Amino acid sequence: MSVDQYQRTVNSLDKEIADLAKKKAAADQKASSESKKASDIKITKSMSEATVKSKMRQIESHTNASIKASSESAVLAKKIAEKQTKRNDAYQKLQREQLKEQKKEQVAQQKAMDSMRQQYEDQIMELQRLIPVPNQSEQAMDSSEEYDVFVSHAWEDKESFVDEFVQELRARDIKVWYDTSQMKWGDSMRKRIDEGLSHSKFGVAILSPDYIAEGKYWTKAELNGLFQLESVNGKMLLPIWHNLTKKQVIEFSPIIADKLAMTTATMTPGEIADELVKLLPEKAETENQD
Repeated sequence: MSVDQYQRTVNSLDKEIADLAKKKAAADQKASSESKKASDIKITKSMSEATVKSKMRQIESHTNASIKASSESAVLAKKIAEKQTKRNDAYQKLQREQLKEQKKEQVAQQKAMDSMRQQYEDQIMELQRLIPVPNQSEQAMDSSEEYDVFVSHAWEDKESFVDEFVQELRARDIKVWYDTSQMKWGDSMRKRIDEGLSHSKFGVAILSPDYIAEGKYWTKAELNGLFQLESVNGKMLLPIWHNLTKKQVIEFSPIIADKLAMTTATMTPGEIADELVKLLPEKAETENQD
């Protein structure tokens, strides 16, 4: 039997037990009432023989009714006990079947996560094949400037977090590639982003509902680039969760969900910036000297 079938059986038995219990309560009340009526009838010496006989018949009638009701109550009690035994058995089977279903669901979820992870890994491999990473000499020709961190974000999050976070990083003498300062009028957005990614030691991805939303081409392109650089050059991708739940991150990217992340739910921009300083030894030494 399935979980639904066992649940219907338990529900049906619960209803039957409730109905029997109601009938037993009525029988008990009738037995008590008839017994009281019989005890309330009084016979005195002054009564005529006919009256005494009439009173005796009434007492007998009420007594018999009380005995019959008590007998019905006993029968109903037996039925309730039998139904309760069946109900307990069905409930135990229901719990076992629910446990089996939960295990099946967990296995299915794990398979789905593994499948999603494999898809992302395949995408990264495809990116590695299609978008060659420039070697060191090519990088030197492209630009002599190096950055400590590339900040990948959705523009909707600038005011609520990103602008302040970048200010905190720069206050700690961390060189940041940030689109508002690195992009100039007439620049190729794709070319400047590629340069920023390839010339940064770390990539910070500020994941938010707007970042992972459908149709966000640039955030996904930046994230794919960070994945590629991490897998090829060993550069570290540092995720920050902004207004996101664990479930949302897993659904977006199981690979990122596996990474230790900072979260704006419990940390300020300054506290997260302090954690980044720890990954830059030369900056950490400067902070300690100050």
